[in-house]
Amino acid sequence: MAASFPETAISTERLLLRPLAEDDAPGLAVMMADELVLAWTDHPHPFTEAHAAELARTLAPAHRAAGRGIVFAVVEHLTQRLVGLVELRNTDWRLRSTEISYVTAPWARGEGYAPEAVLGVAQWLFEDRGFLRLEMRTAAGNTAAQQVAQKIGGISEGVLRSAWIVRGESGEVVEESRSDLLLWSLLPEDMEAPEPAVPGRPGDHRYPGDHRYVLRD
Repeated sequence: MAASFPETAISTERLLLRPLAEDDAPGLAVMMADELVLAWTDHPHPFTEAHAAELARTLAPAHRAAGRGIVFAVVEHLTQRLVGLVELRNTDWRLRSTEISYVTAPWARGEGYAPEAVLGVAQWLFEDRGFLRLEMRTAAGNTAAQQVAQKIGGISEGVLRSAWIVRGESGEVVEESRSDLLLWSLLPEDMEAPEPAVPGRPGDHRYPGDHRYVLRD
């Protein structure tokens, strides 16, 4: 039987990362209809409520059970509003390594939710699950995703040439073009607490704030 992640939830200062539920389908379908989600991800287009329900009911549980990764819905503690999606994929259990991808809803951008969610997952992976490497791959033109990787302390390892397809809409037609991918990594030692900021010294590149992660199995 393949190793797999437990069905779990991760709590950060402002967010709860939990398994997808079929009740998430309407919000998830709206979130995935955004033009930036279309451009930078490989999710189906158009992404309907039926796709969302199938992801919650069948695809995400099968993904976890097969040991390939895990899918989290990201919701605000305060409002319980869906603000994003985080997925671990291409998990290598021998190397204790996995890849993370994330989507932020258009109504939740600019709040720092993506780095907070990714850091919560990274801490859970390293401290609770014994993982030793987390990878991120960002399309060359996706500067927002690159900023997330930088804010969490990710290390840029190089460029995967012509390794992705980006999409855009032209009228009713979805046009595709090839793109390079930037490869980032995060190791447990990269998450050590930074030194206190000193006035006049360049700021630390990690995501600011004192986050308390409460892990729930």
